[in-house]
Amino acid sequence: MPKISIDFSPLKKNRDLRYLFISGLITQFGSALTMVALPFQIKILTNSYIDVGLMGAIEIAPLIIFALYGGVLADTVDRKKMVWGCEAVALFCSATLFGNAMLHQPHLLLLYIVAAGFAAVQGLQGPSFAAIIPRLVSHEDLPASTSLLSLRWQVSSIIGPAVAGVIIATAGVKVAFLIDGITYIFSVLLMLRISPVPPSPDATPGSIRAMFDGIHYAASRKDLVGTYIIDLTAMFFAMPNALFPFWADQIHARWALGFFYLAGMAGSILVTATSGWMKHFTRHGRAIALAAFGWGIFISLAGCTNSLWLILLFLGIAGASDQVSAMCRANLWNQTIDDEYRGRLAGLELLSYSVGPLAGQLRAGTTAAMTTLRTSVISGGLLCIGFVGFAVAKLPDFRNFDLKTNPYAIAQRNKSERNT
Repeated sequence: MPKISIDFSPLKKNRDLRYLFISGLITQFGSALTMVALPFQIKILTNSYIDVGLMGAIEIAPLIIFALYGGVLADTVDRKKMVWGCEAVALFCSATLFGNAMLHQPHLLLLYIVAAGFAAVQGLQGPSFAAIIPRLVSHEDLPASTSLLSLRWQVSSIIGPAVAGVIIATAGVKVAFLIDGITYIFSVLLMLRISPVPPSPDATPGSIRAMFDGIHYAASRKDLVGTYIIDLTAMFFAMPNALFPFWADQIHARWALGFFYLAGMAGSILVTATSGWMKHFTRHGRAIALAAFGWGIFISLAGCTNSLWLILLFLGIAGASDQVSAMCRANLWNQTIDDEYRGRLAGLELLSYSVGPLAGQLRAGTTAAMTTLRTSVISGGLLCIGFVGFAVAKLPDFRNFDLKTNPYAIAQRNKSERNT
């Protein structure tokens, strides 16, 4: 068991990592409530597949713009201050949702505006948050730290949707938004206790040129390109979350809406809890590809049945597959990218795992509106399998990636050894 159990030792060693862990555990719980409540409120106001899926499409532009700019800022400003400031803005967004929900007739347009605001905050904050971790922990502790931060997110995301379903059914979305705002208050206070994380002395000045330098660096490494393409493809074609409110209705299980969101997280947390093997695993390219195939296969199977428990089982296995991919991608990125580029590349990484799900929501909703919900789910999974297979065949550097032999990974290990 010690070989596969998650390693908690970085939390014992590092005070700042503990604060990040606790802060995220709290605020991600609130965010999970909003993740369920916001599309549910749009469904109640419009009863439209497309209007629910449109929320994802509206989030794409601000996410792309602010993630690219946020990546540049993460390399040029104090990363702790960036993360803290974004938490404060997110608190304002949650307060706006609560105020709107208290109105006799909530404004649909305001829901879309706030969703876009959350996307912009995510774009600004994500690169700085990702770029903090390699500065806080040693190179050898990066895999364990990645698993711990995934666990932090997953525990909140498991409890949040399940609680959201109960809260929405009994007290309405306004209470879910209120709780989310309260969690941000706690997060902001905890983040104040984290030590400053200033930019490197040789950091590139923030500019458009610096942003394109980061893009050029990423494009020159086909192993990185492979991680971006595989995740974008898998999430765009096979992300069914926008359909969950309608799916629960279709199988006459509205009470189980929270469990639709919970199932994938349950699979994810099972993988994370047994992620001790990640510390010594090196063939990340192959694992990411196989996990993406698994995601597509089990999403398709979920669409083939009307049994609630089978749907939840298949969604859970799909979530486990996605988590294997996520951890392997994070370890590949964290252990091969120099700190000089870490913020800008974190911005690109954020886009790779965020734009796909957002665009996928619109694809899923539009396909369901034009055909049926079942067709949308099954076809998405099958398209995921086909496109991932094509990408893997065309990217041998990604497919054969191995941390033991990759020159960028070797350079980072050598640099870490010199610094210690």
